[in-house]
Amino acid sequence: MEGMRSPALLVTAALLVGAAAFGVTRFQSGAEVQTTAVEQSAVPALPPAPEPVEPDPAPEPVTPTPVQVQPPTPEVTPAPPAATPPRALPARASVSGVRHEYQRLNNCGPVTIGMALSRWGSALNQSDIAPKLKPSKGDVNVSPEELAAFARAQGMDVHLARGGDRALLRSLLASGIPVIVETWFVTPDSGGMGHYRLLTGYDDATGQFSALDSYLGPLRMDYAKFDELWRSFGRTFLIVTPPSKRAALAGVLDWRSNRAQEQARTLRVAEREAERRNDAVGFLTLGQAQLDAGDARAAARTFDRAFAATPDRTLDPTRPAWVQGGLPWRALWYSFGPLEAYTRTGQYARVLTLTGAVLRSVPTHEEAHYWRARALTGLGRTAEAQAAYHEALRLRPGYAEARQALAAL
Repeated sequence: MEGMRSPALLVTAALLVGAAAFGVTRFQSGAEVQTTAVEQSAVPALPPAPEPVEPDPAPEPVTPTPVQVQPPTPEVTPAPPAATPPRALPARASVSGVRHEYQRLNNCGPVTIGMALSRWGSALNQSDIAPKLKPSKGDVNVSPEELAAFARAQGMDVHLARGGDRALLRSLLASGIPVIVETWFVTPDSGGMGHYRLLTGYDDATGQFSALDSYLGPLRMDYAKFDELWRSFGRTFLIVTPPSKRAALAGVLDWRSNRAQEQARTLRVAEREAERRNDAVGFLTLGQAQLDAGDARAAARTFDRAFAATPDRTLDPTRPAWVQGGLPWRALWYSFGPLEAYTRTGQYARVLTLTGAVLRSVPTHEEAHYWRARALTGLGRTAEAQAAYHEALRLRPGYAEARQALAAL
C-alpha cells in the first residue's frame, strides 16, 4: 500500500478489514491466501482528528431543524408500463473472464473499475487508472460519477443509477454482466466507511452473491446482509459494457432504460422504505431520490430528518464525540445530496458547518471544498469562495464543476 502521512486517510474506503462483520465468506486458492496475508495488515485505531484548515478550528455542531412530517412527494412522471414478464433465471450464475486485483492505499475505486473493464478485455490496472482518477494522493473518495466518466473515456457504455434490487442484479449476472455496487463497510477498530465491490455471481441455494473485493479478495455475501450495506448508498449500481452489448443490456434493464421511469420508481420505493424503517439511512436515500426528481425543498426537509434521527452505532462504532446528527460520521465523505439540497435552498450556514466537519477529518476532500465555495458564493464572500474553488481544483485539476463555477464568479 502507498505510504501516507495523514492518519485520517488510513481509515478510508480503501482500508477494509473484519469481513465477519458483514456475513462475508472468503473463498480462495492457496495463492490467494498467501497474497491476502500480505495485503490485510491491521488498520490502526483512529487517532484524534486533525484541526480544519478553515478559519474556525472546529465546526459548530449540527442542530437539526424541527420539521413536520411531509406527505409523500407527488410523482411528476407516469408510472412505468407493465414490464416484460421476467425470463426464468438459473438458480446460480457466475461471470467468467474477470481479473481480480488487490488494491493499494485508497485505490478501491480505480481497482474496481479496472476489474469491471477486464471482463471486456481491458488490461488496465490501478497503476494506469489511479493517476487519472486520483491526482491527489489524499483523495479519500472516487465518486460513482468519476468511475462512470472514466469508463466512458475507454469507449464503454455506462448505466449508473440508484434504486437497484436483487432481481436486477441476478438478471445482469445471469447475462454475463458484472455489476459495481457501492456499499458501507464496518471494521471493529476503524469504523464505517464506503467501499466498492464487483458482483460476479449468485447462488440462490445458499442465498449469496459472489464478489471480487479489492481488499479482501474473492468473497461471498448473504443476500439480506448485503442489502443492508448497499442501502447505505441508496442501492447505487454501475454497469459497464461495450457498445456491442447495448441491445442485450437494454433487454435486461427493460423499463429502467428510461431514466425518468427509473427515478420515479426509485422515489416510490424510497418513500415506502423511509416510512417503514424511520431511520437516518432511509431518510438519506429518500432525500437523494427527491433531489434527483428536482424537488430540492422536499429533499432538504428529508435530510433534516436524517440528521435528526438516532445514530445507528452498528454502522458507526468509532463515531467521534464531536459528531452531531443521525448519519454516520463519514457519510458526507461520499454522499453530497444534503450539501446540494441545502445550497439550493439557501441554507449556506448549514453547508459551511457540514463541510467544516468533513474538512476537520480530511482537509484534502475536494468535494467539501467545492460545496463550501458554493455556500460562500451564496453569502457574497467572493474572495473566500475563489480560494475554496482553487483548492478544489488543486486537489483535482479536472474538476469540471469547480472550474465552471470559478469562471462564473
